Amino acid sequence: MSNKLILFTALALTFSCLALAYEPSPLQDFCVADPNNSVKVNGVACKNPMQVQAEDFFFSGLHLMGNTSNAVGSRVTPVFATQLPGLNTLGISMVRIDYAPWGLNPPHTHPRATEIITVLEGTLEVGFVTSNPDNRFITKVLKKGDVFVFPVGLVHFQRNIGNGYAVALAALSSQNPGAITIANAVFGANPPIPSDILARAFQVDKSVVEILQTKF
Repeated sequence: MSNKLILFTALALTFSCLALAYEPSPLQDFCVADPNNSVKVNGVACKNPMQVQAEDFFFSGLHLMGNTSNAVGSRVTPVFATQLPGLNTLGISMVRIDYAPWGLNPPHTHPRATEIITVLEGTLEVGFVTSNPDNRFITKVLKKGDVFVFPVGLVHFQRNIGNGYAVALAALSSQNPGAITIANAVFGANPPIPSDILARAFQVDKSVVEILQTKF
């Protein structure tokens, strides 16, 4: 009997941890974000449901090209709860990504979301790297209409490998997926990560690290 009780407890704890690993299911029809509310919760406080209107569930502008005139040649236009209040507590969001010719959405991770991307125009080289110790690089060339998924938390990227502009839409399994761009986080930390630590981690001379840090 005691062994069964221990097994049941272990299973209960396991499934409890899995249930808490992602955003909980909402307990009401909706919880439109109220950015003016001073109450801080895991997400955004709810607007009075009697004051909710259709505009709270609406966003316009994803037909507009993003400005890709930057160092990496890409632009991400988010549709999160900040832009679309009705997304609050629903566990989803999306982005439009524009790429200049040979533009790059640099290696990054989403700590709270899986991402699924659909190519609308152009040809993209995409890929992600599995976790330690294998660190397998999985990559694919996508054309218009193709879909690819990046598992939650893994480092991934997209690059336009055509001579024209490319556009993609991506859906994410969180209202606030977060984004950690690897180069920015490592070389542009504020305050900076000590250069001797990075030099040893990357097995390069300290002067190389210091040059990279000046770029971020």
